[in-house]
Amino acid sequence: MENNKRSYLIPIIVAFSMAIGLLVGSLLTPKQELELTAKGQARYQKMEDVIRILDKEYVDDVDSDDLFEKTIADMLHCLDPHSNYISAKDLQRVNEDIQGKFGGVGVRFFIIRDTVCITNVLPNSPSMVAGLKAGDKIIKVDGKLIAGNKIKNSEVMGMLKGTAGKQVILVVSRNGKKLNKTVIRGSIPVESVIASYMIDGSTGYIKVDRFSVTTAQEFSAAAYTLRLQGMKSLILDLRNNGGGVLSCATDIADEFFHANVPLLKTKGKNVGVEIYRSTARGTLKDVKLAILINSNSASASEILAGAIQDNDRGTIFGRRSFGKGLVQKDVKLRDGSNLRVTIARYYTPSGRCIQKPYNGNIDDYYEDQMDRYDNGEMYEVDSSFFVDSLKFTTPKGKVVYGGGGIMPDVFVPIDSTGTSWYLTSLRMSPVFTTFAFDYVQNKRGKWASPAQFYRMFTVTDSILERFVQFANSEHKIAISREDIKHSKKVIKRMIKGEIARQIWVEQGYYEVNNKKDHEVQKALGFLK
Repeated sequence: MENNKRSYLIPIIVAFSMAIGLLVGSLLTPKQELELTAKGQARYQKMEDVIRILDKEYVDDVDSDDLFEKTIADMLHCLDPHSNYISAKDLQRVNEDIQGKFGGVGVRFFIIRDTVCITNVLPNSPSMVAGLKAGDKIIKVDGKLIAGNKIKNSEVMGMLKGTAGKQVILVVSRNGKKLNKTVIRGSIPVESVIASYMIDGSTGYIKVDRFSVTTAQEFSAAAYTLRLQGMKSLILDLRNNGGGVLSCATDIADEFFHANVPLLKTKGKNVGVEIYRSTARGTLKDVKLAILINSNSASASEILAGAIQDNDRGTIFGRRSFGKGLVQKDVKLRDGSNLRVTIARYYTPSGRCIQKPYNGNIDDYYEDQMDRYDNGEMYEVDSSFFVDSLKFTTPKGKVVYGGGGIMPDVFVPIDSTGTSWYLTSLRMSPVFTTFAFDYVQNKRGKWASPAQFYRMFTVTDSILERFVQFANSEHKIAISREDIKHSKKVIKRMIKGEIARQIWVEQGYYEVNNKKDHEVQKALGFLK
């Protein structure tokens, strides 16, 4: 019914998008400077009339505020795919990702069998101070029973988050006993560098999950530690990194260059031209570099990869990146909501704009990701992107192309080993997480490190069979012996990686999983 209602209203939304534009302008302008023309007032009045008529006459109930906000977003998407409207209620979550911190208790949790289960407690966090442990199950929050109530992830987050210094009282179950824990909320970091370690005696690995305000500092600290451990080469993993703060991408790129090397150019009608150049402070000038990207690497990830590729500073591995070459500015509206407006295009050092085409249909724009699977681009290079009009040349004569993402120097097809319908069903469910959580309940201190775990632990056929039966009984995934045989190695690898994640979070997962990750191993072989 919701989709039907919206489809009926789309013509109205389009027809009055210009009127909404006027209203947005009024929100951005101080009252004393507001000078609406008679024509503008008439347009605004018309939109008011439409909303009032819909409220009174439409066949179903209409949420006027919700309709109004959706209309703003749809209007902006008529301009480009990345200008957007963020409501006041969603703005806090968005800002947390950008700022790299939030007020909370410092636990990672997962809802298993309708129970909030703590999978990890952050070191030195309020929860650790209060004595919470991985494996605890949260029964009540501030007296409210949450176990067995079909509670959602977002609801739990809303109850645990809050102003630093404010307390939250939890009742948890541990080994069948109920414990009362008073936790004083603190400022919890949202780490964007989620894994860093030495793959071998001379090669480091750093995984950057997003670009927030703190990312460049996190990266610098991780790289410094790896240099002390003998790093001469680096694999920088930007796969599935959707971007974020532009300046963090250029700050990280700066680490690899001598002074005055062009890293990025932005250009917009109202903001002019700005050129970002390297300084002399980079500490990784002599480190050999490989960068991993895929179709979900976007925005700041593409800025960083483009700066490295266009200056012949490193080698890009993987598949064509997303293709976002637009720069946004956030403007806060008077009601606490936010307008994210595209103000410029960015260009890599060779002069490329890598923004992919947009036909005005936001759904088509994002469905391009699935189209890449359908047209075979995930398995072999699509030469249709090598258009002479989009050809650029690096200082050493390497040809690169604009027009839709960063094309890697070394194409690595997606790993389809062991693919089956059964494996797909497993991946679409939470079964790996729930099984791993149960499996490690009495084993969290058994292994000293991810490296020791990788050497000592094997997913035996017996453990695999336990997993298969668990998937069937707990998640209703039908057993297919033929598919299990075909996908056996992949399933075992995923079980092992998820168990490592339960104990050492993302650091553990990547240390264990990268041993068999064909893109990581391809880059490692190149660097060696």
